[in-house]
Amino acid sequence: MSETSTLIGYSGRTIGREELTLVPTPPATETHRPIPHHEIVRALVETLGFRHIGVVHDEYAVSPDGMKVFGVLDLATEMEGCRFSIGLRNSHDKSMRLAMTCGYRVFVCSNMAFAGDFTPVLAKHSKSFSLVDSLAIGVDRMQRNFEPMRKQVEAWQRSELADVTAKVVIYEAFVEGRLEAPRHLARTVHDLYFEPKYEEFRPRTIWSLSNAFTSAFKELEPIPQFKATTGRIPGSPVLRVVLACGAGSVDGLFPTSSSSLL
Repeated sequence: MSETSTLIGYSGRTIGREELTLVPTPPATETHRPIPHHEIVRALVETLGFRHIGVVHDEYAVSPDGMKVFGVLDLATEMEGCRFSIGLRNSHDKSMRLAMTCGYRVFVCSNMAFAGDFTPVLAKHSKSFSLVDSLAIGVDRMQRNFEPMRKQVEAWQRSELADVTAKVVIYEAFVEGRLEAPRHLARTVHDLYFEPKYEEFRPRTIWSLSNAFTSAFKELEPIPQFKATTGRIPGSPVLRVVLACGAGSVDGLFPTSSSSLL
């Protein structure tokens, strides 16, 4: 798996847009019209283009039966040290709605995290459904998140952490089981934070700690890795520990899924 691969894979790997067209689509019924995964991606890229937002890299992961897809589209729109990304999901078996979420990809190490849970862009794949209209609404919603996300990242980059605070957060995350991740990653997160591989993460800040977590998640198998980098847990015990130690607002520092994605 490449360093930038963060999703489950079709036959054990992520695939590109062209290969996505080969994934079969089940026939429509009287009440449900499955939309080919590649058509959704094509329409999304087109919708982004109408808003002068380019896609510089995209990758997709499909469940073994082809029914579910998750994708990440890295955008040309940038902020300090990162570029914005859009997470996409879709299913043919009605197990989940077509939905998107907004996130970022860090330049120096390709770490990726999403700022929130997937937000559905339609109620169901009915025959009267307009893909273009629904995606337009979804993209507009994502764009509104860009500026707040940029400000949040800048705040994380400025927010210094005491060493004891970072250690408590790591302890709470893994030993107390506040994150859906194996305990053995605690040592990896600790080492990445206190002995960073990149100069950008040398300052002892919330941003550096967040990237220590997302870097460590690369050791996970694809499905657990995706769950660990998607969503957020406002009000969680980990968040309360950090706030109690005076770290300030860290909403979204530890992304984790609030539901099973696959």
